[in-house]
Amino acid sequence: MSKKKTKLIFRKVRNANLNYKLIENGDKIGVGVSGGKDSLVLLFFVHMLKIYTPLEFDVIPIYIDLGWEMDISNLRDYCSSLNLNLIEEKTNIKNIVFDIKQESNPCSLCSNLRRGAINRTAKSLNCNKLALGHHLDDAVHTMFMSMIFASQYSVFKPKTYLDRIDITVIRPLIYVSENDIKSYIKTLDVLPIKNPCPVDGYTKRQEVKQLVNEIESKFPGAKQNIINSIENVAADSFWK
Repeated sequence: MSKKKTKLIFRKVRNANLNYKLIENGDKIGVGVSGGKDSLVLLFFVHMLKIYTPLEFDVIPIYIDLGWEMDISNLRDYCSSLNLNLIEEKTNIKNIVFDIKQESNPCSLCSNLRRGAINRTAKSLNCNKLALGHHLDDAVHTMFMSMIFASQYSVFKPKTYLDRIDITVIRPLIYVSENDIKSYIKTLDVLPIKNPCPVDGYTKRQEVKQLVNEIESKFPGAKQNIINSIENVAADSFWK
């Protein structure tokens, strides 16, 4: 495993944690793990924070089974290698989205159902926080999508309290780029699980991702500058 890469990402995760107080002493943190590259790297570095910082908190990896009948034995083994017990929650989300509702544009419904399932599961485990694997690129894509498709400036926060279920969602990878994650996943002793969804890669988010990548290619550093601008918004610059 590359020590240089580990230190790079760990520093970004630690800085996000210091800036936004994502993880604190006494927390019980559910970590959403789908088996994809983002969630695997997320789990590893949340575990690293537990080992290499003075913070005392509990980590519970949570897998939401959408009903695709996938083999996740390597995900179980990966969690075991970190001395963590994977919690698996079965759902029928796949059937609801594709068979019952027969959605032509299923992403929104699927996302809402998955979010509800993992929030409820984390709450049932008495977690006070839920860590998700959204990274720097995801934040930029979300901001672009809100402006292009919803005519508003909106982006998820590194830390969001959900008062309806009394749980706080945190995003420890918010300073970590997708390229960092793609590079680092190769050093972990686990293969990511491929997303089985038939519309994966054919969504509006994917189109926006390609657009942002083109901007980054033409103007290197653009994505990081966009994130910096989100953190440095001049309040009096808005029209309202």
